Formats: sequence, structure tokens, C-alpha cells
Amino acid sequence: MKTIVCVDKAWGIGSANDLLYHIPDDMKFFREKTMNSVVVMGLATLKSFPGGNPLKNRVNIVLCDDPDFRKEGVILCGSIDELIQTLDDYDTDSVFIIGGASVYAQMLPYCDTAYVTKVDAVSPADKYFPNLDEIPGWECVCESEENEYEGLKFKFTKYTKTI
Repeated sequence: MKTIVCVDKAWGIGSANDLLYHIPDDMKFFREKTMNSVVVMGLATLKSFPGGNPLKNRVNIVLCDDPDFRKEGVILCGSIDELIQTLDDYDTDSVFIIGGASVYAQMLPYCDTAYVTKVDAVSPADKYFPNLDEIPGWECVCESEENEYEGLKFKFTKYTKTI
């Protein structure tokens, strides 16, 4: 299983239910990596998409403890146990954890690869991704050249779990 995220230097990912950064190259990278795959998210992440609609050309699985919530094109799971059981039906190499913060934290132990876009800035954040540089067993194995968008410098990195 994989995860994909954009973080700032403090590993911040969001504020007020929005991403910290809207970088076109990062959005393109996200689309390319997750297209025709399974994406796993929390309800707030789903609701943050345009119209609150699931992502096209992907299987959208949402961790949601609201038994009354329904959305066409979404597979709902009421607990982590139910989510893990549901994911048994899919090739884990095609599963991406895409947020938010609590889903990232709960599912990171099940992941073996993390695609992390690192923005060389710090912005006010209220949601964070676990700092992989401080978690034993995670190693950065690939880093792109530095890119820039509207003054923001960023790199695409890939981490793998070594233990």
C-alpha cells in the first residue's frame, strides 16, 4: 500500500479543511500516480473535492463513521477494521492513502511506500503528516531536482519502509 501527500518543512498538510498549497505540478503528479487506482480517504477529504464528488477513474473508499452518510460512487467503511477487510479485495500495490491527517496516521503502518512532495516553506497548519524523517524504518530513496511555482520551491520525494 502507498500514501501520497504534499507537506511543508514542518510536515504540515492542511489548514481549515484545505490544502496548504495548490501547486499544479503536484496536482498533476497526484493524478498520474493515483489514476486507475484505489484511493482511501476520510470524509472531510472527500467533501473538500469539487462538489464533494469522488475522484474520477479511481475506486474511492471513504472511512466514515456517520451511518447516515451516502454518496454515489463511493465505498463507505465505518471503521479501520472494515477498511482493512475491504482492501483485501484489491491489489495493495494499487491502493493509495490520500488523507486527511487522521487517515494518514491510522493507515501509515500498513504502507510500504510514501510519495511526498516537500515544499520549502512553512505555512500555518492545523493538520500534519507524520514526519517520516523521524520514524525508524522509513528512508528517503529518491528525490527530484528542485522545482518552483510562484516562488514556492518544492521537490518530489519517495520514501520506502525498510523494516
